[in-house]
Amino acid sequence: MSVFAKANAGSRGRKALYAGVAGLGAVALVLSGCASTEDDGGNGGNTGEDLTLKIGTALPVTGNLAFLGPPEVAGVRYAADQINSADLGIQVEIVEGDSGDTDNKAYETEIPRLLGEDVSAIIGAASSGVSLQFIDQVVAADTILFSPANTSDAFTTYDDNDLYFRTAPSDVLQGEVLGNLIAEDGHETLGMIVLNDSYGTGLQKYVTEAFEAAGGEVVATSSYNTGDTSFDAQISEVLAADPDAIALITFEEVKTMLPSIVSAFPAENLYFVDGNLSNFGDQFPQGTLEGAKGTFPGTNVDDLAEFTTALNDFWVESGEEELNEYTYGAESYDAVMLLALAALKAGSTDAADISAALQEVSGGSGDGEKCTTFADCAEIINNGDVADYDGVSGPITFDEVGDPTEATIGTYIFGPDNTYTAY
Repeated sequence: MSVFAKANAGSRGRKALYAGVAGLGAVALVLSGCASTEDDGGNGGNTGEDLTLKIGTALPVTGNLAFLGPPEVAGVRYAADQINSADLGIQVEIVEGDSGDTDNKAYETEIPRLLGEDVSAIIGAASSGVSLQFIDQVVAADTILFSPANTSDAFTTYDDNDLYFRTAPSDVLQGEVLGNLIAEDGHETLGMIVLNDSYGTGLQKYVTEAFEAAGGEVVATSSYNTGDTSFDAQISEVLAADPDAIALITFEEVKTMLPSIVSAFPAENLYFVDGNLSNFGDQFPQGTLEGAKGTFPGTNVDDLAEFTTALNDFWVESGEEELNEYTYGAESYDAVMLLALAALKAGSTDAADISAALQEVSGGSGDGEKCTTFADCAEIINNGDVADYDGVSGPITFDEVGDPTEATIGTYIFGPDNTYTAY
């Protein structure tokens, strides 16, 4: 299943309106020195002197989303390597950091460290709840916060001084897709185990709305907090309601929950989300998750095969272990590409100047020339024209609040080996 949708918003501080259309079918480092360059007056393009754009990362090296860290960090490094190799008027320096989670609070020391490095933008966090812990700090420092994975609808109306962007769509869309999928599978009652943060409760809301609009009933919702290690009470509460299906709106804690759940509930009636959809493989006995389904934003992994192969090759050649997850790798890659193209267009590494150009280079202002690689887009900009970057993760096309207006939600199913494929 894939869903392609557009979302529009009038201005920052106004709620975006989303319309989803569902259909069936198969449904992402070279370091150099840092120097800030003044705005060239807004004409954009290569002025004969290379810009150096310094970007920090606050991605989950530790915490309950650490399994998403490698593909996201790989996407950032791979994009920087391609930009620097192109040598078309801008170089990118990456300063890596750890977002952690709201339990270990790695961001409390990492964000000040990154801001102290005078970065123009920080890519992260993966978790919406974590980004909400430091977005005000980043914005107050006149720095862009650009997440490849935040999906909470809270960011659509957040007072961010036009300095927040994301390449992942709001959970308004994922919730609609998941709720409808559960109903389309013939389920009439639904139980949910939900992480108690802005991501979990927001996605729960939209899944509930979609499932109930399709005629279903949510019979139990039980929540837990980041840092919890025992989930017996939540599992018992949901199972006691005897639902047809269970949606697990969690992060990596799902690995602790699953043995107890699947011992009492059929796996084919379980539904995962982007925060926990993982290739579990031999972490569980063969067949444990066979038939379970899940969703996450982004281009179908089958359609990303060329990119993920190249990303893994780059990652391994740099001395890292092979990737076994690719979730939000493409979105991280596109985040770096868009920041570099916006800086090139603005002729500046000032965050406000980059922010002012991001909507244009994503195609959000219209009338741009389509391009899909940094080199092609940079040539268009350096020739004084308007580039419209269509990314690996999708068209993106920012609206005025920094949300992508075009997005795909992939639907996946687990096989007997506890890994997922497109459904």
